[in-house]
Amino acid sequence: MLPQRNLLAEEASHYLKQHSGNPVQWRPWSATALQEASVLDRPILLSIGYAACHWCHVMAHESFENHDVAAVMNRLFVNIKVDREERPDIDQIYMAALSAMGEQGGWPLTMFLTPDAKPFWGGTYFPPEPRYGRPGFVQVLEAVDKAWREQRGSISQSADRLLAHVDARLASRAAVEDQLTAAALADLAAGIDQMIDPQAGVLRGAPKFPNAPFMQTLWLSWLRDRNRKHRDDVLLSLELMLAGGIYDHIGGGLCRYSTDADWTVPHFEKMLYDNAQLIRFCNWAFAETGNPLFRIRIEETIAWLLREMRVEDGAFASSLDADSDGEEGLFYTWTERQIRSCLDDGEAQLFLRHFHLTAPPAWEGDPIVRQTPAQQAGSLTHPQEIAALKEKLLQKRQKRVRPGRDSKVLADWNGLAIAALAECGRSFSRPDWVEAARKAFHQIMAARQNGRIPHSMLGEAKLFPALSSDYASMANAAIALFEATQDQIYINEANALLEELDLWYQDESRTGYYLTASDSSDVPIRIRGDIDEAVPSATGQIIEALTRLSTLAGDSAGYEKAVKIASHAAGRARNQQYGQAGIVNACALAAQPLKLVLIDDPDKPAFVSAANRYPDPRRVDLAFPLGISAESTRLPGGLLPPTGRPGAFLCTGQVCLPVIEDPAELQRYLHGRSDGTA
Repeated sequence: MLPQRNLLAEEASHYLKQHSGNPVQWRPWSATALQEASVLDRPILLSIGYAACHWCHVMAHESFENHDVAAVMNRLFVNIKVDREERPDIDQIYMAALSAMGEQGGWPLTMFLTPDAKPFWGGTYFPPEPRYGRPGFVQVLEAVDKAWREQRGSISQSADRLLAHVDARLASRAAVEDQLTAAALADLAAGIDQMIDPQAGVLRGAPKFPNAPFMQTLWLSWLRDRNRKHRDDVLLSLELMLAGGIYDHIGGGLCRYSTDADWTVPHFEKMLYDNAQLIRFCNWAFAETGNPLFRIRIEETIAWLLREMRVEDGAFASSLDADSDGEEGLFYTWTERQIRSCLDDGEAQLFLRHFHLTAPPAWEGDPIVRQTPAQQAGSLTHPQEIAALKEKLLQKRQKRVRPGRDSKVLADWNGLAIAALAECGRSFSRPDWVEAARKAFHQIMAARQNGRIPHSMLGEAKLFPALSSDYASMANAAIALFEATQDQIYINEANALLEELDLWYQDESRTGYYLTASDSSDVPIRIRGDIDEAVPSATGQIIEALTRLSTLAGDSAGYEKAVKIASHAAGRARNQQYGQAGIVNACALAAQPLKLVLIDDPDKPAFVSAANRYPDPRRVDLAFPLGISAESTRLPGGLLPPTGRPGAFLCTGQVCLPVIEDPAELQRYLHGRSDGTA
């Protein structure tokens, strides 16, 4: 038996450590904790959250720190606490179970399980006493206990059915294939377009999330089908998001979501994955429009990333909390008096002309800094003066009580950040950004044990085994670093990562991959990584990595493998495209990959510079110096690209355009005809 005390103090997770002082006898998720529930014949109370989660903190303060509530929990249940960022596989299983019950998901996730980990009832946040139309938490605990004692047979049958439903949804083994056609992307993009908020961008309603997988669907539709409406949907969404309170106008970076429909009142937590995806979207938008707004926001957000999120040795922390000194948003909000105390009269007048301090009726804190579209446009006319004012305010803000940082390094989220930094480093000729990406990559790869990367690292603590999303994201990061440096070591690393992926995650029929490794012994079911969250799914990232790597090398067998994986994923996603946009986007890439081979003068790389200015998420780029044999790649038909004179070879699938011999022509083509068709 486990000791009858809270066991979270020795865990590596910052979130679990936050609960290590609770009077609740918490256990981390483990086979031992599950065995304890079986021995005691008690149901499991499973609580899932993450370190930056505001409502997780609220429930902790109200209930988990309350000795009376904890006494009921300890008497009736085996209590298990899970960090969803450490164990997204566990989180996805029980979130899907909650959805199957007809409940809206979110965190904290509160689930009740049988001793063999089958879910039978749950919810999200519960107040200590009845309010918000929700029962009090102690009422819930006592009702679940009563049902467990009096209706055990019915509960067991219900739990069996519910877990079977989740298994069918998340671990589908049906060998259904679907053709990879442009129509699938076009249909999904058209459906998403119907849901776009024409006034505020992204999806209608509140709360309002950036929803990167949907935005990428629209952007790919623009690149492929030249649907200007879909391009404008993305540009409008970015412009309004970057004007709103969801963006940190003083220090850079995007908050996780806004609580309203107009991006005004953010939920102030900042996540690594949101900002990694933001700077990539801004990079594409800047290449398309030349609007300096996107360049400025990239520079500000990367500065924040390097200033506040980098941990020792170069990798990136997971998140910043919404709260500081016990108050949500306190670190980020400003009164006019505070502004005027930091700036002289002329500076304050300039700042307040270009920024709006707003405190909507539902917001109880100090005013939130945001911009109107007109203010946003006006501030771009004198960016240096505005930047100087922001720097003064930032220096003052740095003296405030800081929000907590979850310093654990997640391989999959870091992969997104590394790829974004490498891509933006190319586009803006910032070798320091590429170097930051390189350092983060090597820190994670240096943590390998027996060839396997960890999912999470915090100091000396490492969590193995990783998830398939970790391998895919880091493989894509390696490919992005290769494109930025043309260093073959990154292709070797990408190949090694995909070999480990095959060894531990590939399914029995070799037509797909599971999210969890074959030696993950503590999961009730082994699920696939098909479902998007705030980032593209593991399956989508795997298809992208397989396609990009095989396209780089001109590896026809590798490309056939990517197409097979993609067609089976498309079959599984056929009826769930809105929850699996990441798969549809990756399938579009697999159906029509683009490859750009550049032969350039290393002293005056005009072709490389032109390509770097116009990034395309569908394209892979290789550069070779004049006269050097291009042995590491093949053009369609197995031909080696000739390297005797400068030029660019742009290929779509198995068809290449005639060699482009003028860098200006390549630039015009990439900007004006980015679909790659002849």
